[in-house]
Amino acid sequence: MKAACFSRFGGPEVLEIVELADPHPGPGQVRIAVRAAGVNASDWRKRAGLMDEGLPQTLGYEAAGVVDEVGAGVTDAVVGDRVFGLSADGAAQAELAVLSFYAPIPPSLDFARAAALPAAVETATRALDRLGVGSGDTLLVNGASGSVGSAAVQLAVVRGARVIGTASPVNHAYLRSLGAEPVAYGAGMAERVRALAPDGADRALDVAGSGVLPELIALAGGADHVVTLADFAGAERYGVTFSRGDTGRALHALSGIGELIASGRFALPVVRTFPLAGIAAAHRFGENGHARGKLVLVVG
Repeated sequence: MKAACFSRFGGPEVLEIVELADPHPGPGQVRIAVRAAGVNASDWRKRAGLMDEGLPQTLGYEAAGVVDEVGAGVTDAVVGDRVFGLSADGAAQAELAVLSFYAPIPPSLDFARAAALPAAVETATRALDRLGVGSGDTLLVNGASGSVGSAAVQLAVVRGARVIGTASPVNHAYLRSLGAEPVAYGAGMAERVRALAPDGADRALDVAGSGVLPELIALAGGADHVVTLADFAGAERYGVTFSRGDTGRALHALSGIGELIASGRFALPVVRTFPLAGIAAAHRFGENGHARGKLVLVVG
């Protein structure tokens, strides 16, 4: 099968499409013929050598496609099913992928839109669960206009929370459409938040990792009311929880998102699609900060 890979760390130019052996599912897993695969910021951090030291490496944590092989013990999927989910081995940007966690694609979604869902929905839900966000809470989301941030905004609104989201002014109308009250990030952000919520927030989620953890801690009334998805060093320094998938995933989010989409309470737009061979262009586009929402590789 063809798959995205790199054998040295560096910029997008190190990415290659190579031939790899076809994978096969283990117990409880399914293999899909990939139709679309999501691209995430963690992909270019991985490519730059900021996450794992081993080489060569494959890419891709999420994909959507058609089941073409099932592992032992699988009873909730058969060959021919349309599913989306999370990769078992970080190699979803390929013609074939093994999924450990999956769910049926909601009928209203095509493969590209389905591939945009798993990582953002699971990550956002995991963070909201860790924070205990519920009805009546005020949640501050730092970096609310990206794929994970916009998912967190919508899922928090579904829970009955009031959401204040930071973003550049060009994205404020978008955040309002999701149910958030937007504020501009940068100098004076805390004062702008307090203009909307004089008592601050009950909880704060840092998606952007832009060095604002001290302000979020002050606004949320303590480090134990803050979770970051992007600032590992700051989390250690300030005693904030850094949420990562290897500490437990919110897999219930995948099976529940279809109902929210069908009812119009959740939407995650695909910003731009690229062919698998265009993966370097997708990385350049994402790293330049042009993407609002999600980038997706169309494979088949």
